[in-house]
Amino acid sequence: MSAARELKAEARDRVGKGAARAVRRAGRVPAVIYGGDETPKAISLDANETRHLILAGHFRTTVFNVDVAGSMSRVIPRDYQLDPVKDTPLHVDFLRLKAGATIDVDVPVHFEGQDTSPGLKRGGTLNIALHAIGLVVQADSIPDSLVAQLSGLEIGDTVHASDLVLPAGAKLASVDDAELVIATIVAPSALGRDVEEETAAIAEAASADAAAVKVEPAEGE
Repeated sequence: MSAARELKAEARDRVGKGAARAVRRAGRVPAVIYGGDETPKAISLDANETRHLILAGHFRTTVFNVDVAGSMSRVIPRDYQLDPVKDTPLHVDFLRLKAGATIDVDVPVHFEGQDTSPGLKRGGTLNIALHAIGLVVQADSIPDSLVAQLSGLEIGDTVHASDLVLPAGAKLASVDDAELVIATIVAPSALGRDVEEETAAIAEAASADAAAVKVEPAEGE
């Protein structure tokens, strides 16, 4: 896991749509820090820095130390909104983290071992079903990603959530998630066509053989 990142912020004394628009016109992003049995705190962030952090990836799994005029809050992003056209950040929600806090978080899944997968070497395709998986983990132990190992997998083999190696103390968000399919190695379309053609040829030959069989009439008929 990466160390907590420092993030400068300013307090906001007004909230609401009009106040939020004024904050954005000033080149900043309205945000709020909530949770931890404390009163929510309205803040604003530098728009360019926030956009860079979001688009760089791993934003929702990064712990930040937010500095508001010297007052520090340890937080993790829980939600954010982007402008659908410009991709500029419109709002960010942060959750306060108490010491030893355990939270639910979606962690990206990365794949390794492609070069040593017999199925992929034979032309199979990696069909990814899930790009992230939910974990319950201590806030100080959130992994940047989880690794799905493809080494040794053949065409038709599947990687389940239960195959992932989790950090110490972490668990899947639900016991039912263990059987979730992360990815499958599927046959290439060309191979699929060959199998279909071979099956059709066998069926056609069998039909021709059946038609060629002549039933001899019984004696006396």
